[in-house]
Amino acid sequence: VRRETVHTSRMIPGLGLVALFFVGLANGQDLSELKAHVQALRSQIIEQRDLIKVQEDRLVEAESAEARRLQINSYVTVAAATVEFTKLKATASFGGALDSFWLCLCGSLVMFMHAGFAMLETGSCRAKNASNVLMKNLVNVCVGTIGWWLLGWGIAYGTKNGTDYFGTDGFVGQHFYTRDASGNIQPLASCDSSGCQSTMLSWFFQWAFCTAGATIVSGAVAERVKGPTYAAFAFVMTSFIYPIVVSATWGGGWLALEGGAGAGYMDFAGSGIVHLTGGIAGLAGTIVLGPRKGRFEQPEDFEAHNLPLVVFGTFALWFGWYGFNPG
Repeated sequence: VRRETVHTSRMIPGLGLVALFFVGLANGQDLSELKAHVQALRSQIIEQRDLIKVQEDRLVEAESAEARRLQINSYVTVAAATVEFTKLKATASFGGALDSFWLCLCGSLVMFMHAGFAMLETGSCRAKNASNVLMKNLVNVCVGTIGWWLLGWGIAYGTKNGTDYFGTDGFVGQHFYTRDASGNIQPLASCDSSGCQSTMLSWFFQWAFCTAGATIVSGAVAERVKGPTYAAFAFVMTSFIYPIVVSATWGGGWLALEGGAGAGYMDFAGSGIVHLTGGIAGLAGTIVLGPRKGRFEQPEDFEAHNLPLVVFGTFALWFGWYGFNPG
């Protein structure tokens, strides 16, 4: 259709020149002046044709360019796709890819729970303390990450040499990855037919649980503790208190071994390890700090200042639990 339109457009100027010639004669216009005018129009038409030719050449070149084709050479056959898929299976683990994707997804959802805690706690406190509560939640994650990396992971999941109470290696990122004979980093700790395990990925997933357990305390002591004091507690919680509990349970310590193989401590989604540990730590903090001044004498002064934030935080926590429990 495009090429037929081009040919038609080339015929129209010719017919226009003939019509213009006869119109000029009818008006008594000088013949030489009319010829000059026709010659000028003819030059313009030639320029337009040259421009159209250049554009057509560019269009043909663009249509034939290999970079714009989905299939560069030819369509992929079933046999060729099968061969490539077999090579991929021999060099990669499909189970490992699924494990990594699942842990990344669930760990990210658990991490998102911090936003829920921050919104819920901020909306539940008085307006004058909103910035303090938000800062404590941020400090909890930042300082908790440092504590979990420096000491927490090693105590919780390190090798237990002669003790069932805490790990003795894995501190400061130790054994996060290994190197092969060529010096290349091998991030996967083990890989078999059932899947692959990455120490770095496991650290990330368990870090999300660790900081979530610590942030429970921030709500329990809201409006009653200064930022630096809470930062010190967050470091101790993520470096020693929580890791000791994990070491005895998920880390294969003395509670996990109690009663023989397969009959030791069992926990569903951190109900005891994360929530109970965080709850007891929060209770200890409230006992030490006591109630807010005037809390029971003038309770109307301590009502939640922003219910929309409370509701949003509740839904954010609800959403995050879909990574907490299934993960």
